[in-house]
Amino acid sequence: MDPFNKAAGTSRDTGAARGPDTSATADVFANDPLWAARPRHVKVRAPGKINAFFQVGPLRPDGYHSVASTYLAVSRYEEVLVTVKPGTDATDITVSIGAGSTLDPVDLANIPLDKGNLAVQAALLVADISANPSGIHIEITKHVPIAGGMGGGSADAAATLVACDALWHTGLSREELSQLGSELGADVPFALLGGAAVGLGIGDKLTAALAPTPLHWVLVPAGFGLSTPVVYGTLDALREASGREVREPEQVEAGVLAALRAGDPHALAPFLRNDLGAAAESLAPALSEVLALGDELGALASLVSGSGPTLAFLASDADDASDLAAALAEHGHQAWAVEGPVHGAAIIP
Repeated sequence: MDPFNKAAGTSRDTGAARGPDTSATADVFANDPLWAARPRHVKVRAPGKINAFFQVGPLRPDGYHSVASTYLAVSRYEEVLVTVKPGTDATDITVSIGAGSTLDPVDLANIPLDKGNLAVQAALLVADISANPSGIHIEITKHVPIAGGMGGGSADAAATLVACDALWHTGLSREELSQLGSELGADVPFALLGGAAVGLGIGDKLTAALAPTPLHWVLVPAGFGLSTPVVYGTLDALREASGREVREPEQVEAGVLAALRAGDPHALAPFLRNDLGAAAESLAPALSEVLALGDELGALASLVSGSGPTLAFLASDADDASDLAAALAEHGHQAWAVEGPVHGAAIIP
């Protein structure tokens, strides 16, 4: 994620709370006129993101950094199933991790299942403005790396906003949901929006960018996470040690937006940039070796995604992305071929 906090195997792997017994509540739904005509559960899918361009300004007096960023939603998704608990208070929110999660069980076990989880915070925001909220159970199926610079916790929050709006018939527009989500960080509105966007300010001023043709990437997750505040602090220390003055970013490079409009990976490659990359590599030197390996194996360009440590490699097309992912796997690295931009959070069957 950018300057904001992030949250994010099976329930038997983690010891997480099991989902609610829906058979026990069937009669409650049938007999309560308030809920009889409402959906009992809603499943929402929301994408992770990468930053194809990320320029970071100097440390501000308020402790933040101004940025100029290009967000791309990619086809690595979180799935959130929200089930209502009729007759319970809106603060009765339970969380479990879905059995279909594909991340390391050790990492999944560290996910907060209380108000420390962004999904719970998102549900409470919708409950505050809903006429008839209830308690809910949130089941999160994790596929986006935790503390990996891809906004997985923010995707969970975005999916929960959409699900609660549908379950409680709140009737909020996507823009109104985005305003709520912005209280949880800049990555949440983007996960709702999807596609491609330019982020300015502290990443919270989002403007949609035209990118009609998906580009193809390979993502390599790390077996560890990096703290966003620590990465920013390391960047500040590196800059101070070098004595280099840094200007406030004003806009994303025009070449980035032109390449996205054209759907041209070769035109985009020279403009890939992440000012946090050097800090992430300083904290985790092994990242540099993997970046070099990906370039050697044929990536057009590569960079650390957000605050890391997930790495993103740009490929010419889907076949090249598949080949690159296979080659990286042969060298012992988990690798996913994805495309982006893709749509934001959406209800699925």
